[in-house]
Amino acid sequence: MDDRIRWLLEGDPWVEYGTRISLLGQNLQDPEVVQARRRMLEHPFTQNLIAELQNWPGTVLNSHKSPSQSFHKLSFLAEIGLDQHDPGMQTIIQRIFEHQDPDGPFQLVSNIPVHFGGSGQDISAWALCDAPVTLYALVRFGLGNHSRVQKGIEYLTKLVRQNGWPCAVSKELGNFRGPGRKDDPCPYATLVMLKLLASLPDYRDSLPARQGAESLLNLWQTRSGQHPYLFYMGTDFCKLKYPLVWHDILHVTSALARFPWLKSDPRLEEMRGIIRAKADADGRYTPESVWMIWKEMEFGQKKTPSRALTLQVMKALEAI
Repeated sequence: MDDRIRWLLEGDPWVEYGTRISLLGQNLQDPEVVQARRRMLEHPFTQNLIAELQNWPGTVLNSHKSPSQSFHKLSFLAEIGLDQHDPGMQTIIQRIFEHQDPDGPFQLVSNIPVHFGGSGQDISAWALCDAPVTLYALVRFGLGNHSRVQKGIEYLTKLVRQNGWPCAVSKELGNFRGPGRKDDPCPYATLVMLKLLASLPDYRDSLPARQGAESLLNLWQTRSGQHPYLFYMGTDFCKLKYPLVWHDILHVTSALARFPWLKSDPRLEEMRGIIRAKADADGRYTPESVWMIWKEMEFGQKKTPSRALTLQVMKALEAI
């Protein structure tokens, strides 16, 4: 066991748990894994997130980029390893199921001003920059084969175009569309759809997955001239940041690394090379940008290496 693994095992319980599962390959019945998972579930940070999400869908959606939004916090719980059987999760899942569009995607409470093409009223609706994240969390919770989850996945997957997924919203949001050309792909919608499909064995090698992956890799290759929907892949994009919330190099690399057929793609390897170069002498990674709502966490500062960030980087670089 190298020093970096030992260092990770000394971190917060979700870091220890993730290290044991993803890097050491220990099984869920291993006593050390069981104990780490128990500490993760009992940790005040985890407990507070579970308690907050009991009120799903929470406050009116005001920014898809904000990590304070319920669907981002739900995804965080899914990524650190919670599942449908953990205390409090059934209530959250039931609340999510109560807000399902007849077409399949799960809804949040939104309010799009009239001058942006909306109604100006609080309504239940979905957009392609939130619905895939909710579905991804449900899949990670162990509900990937649930008929209601499958319905949402199938509907959103069919929205793909040859150049990836567009800016798309439910009918309740009227004519709303982000600041871009209609025919352009939305980089973030494409990213979160790929993240969803990568978590599903039946979709991982599908044509939509390949179209979406090619879209993101092409945008990276042509990043100096293409900025659809004002998404850039420049200096800020390349800053390391955790948790995975928005459109940045670690989030994109983590998603694309889940597709085995991209293993030797030079464009993905270029992104990995940029990330590798950010390691310190001990192979640890320090956040270069942070989400202020989590500034009290060890991954919410820019002065010292973060175990949570380092674990995520190692998973992205090693395609775990």
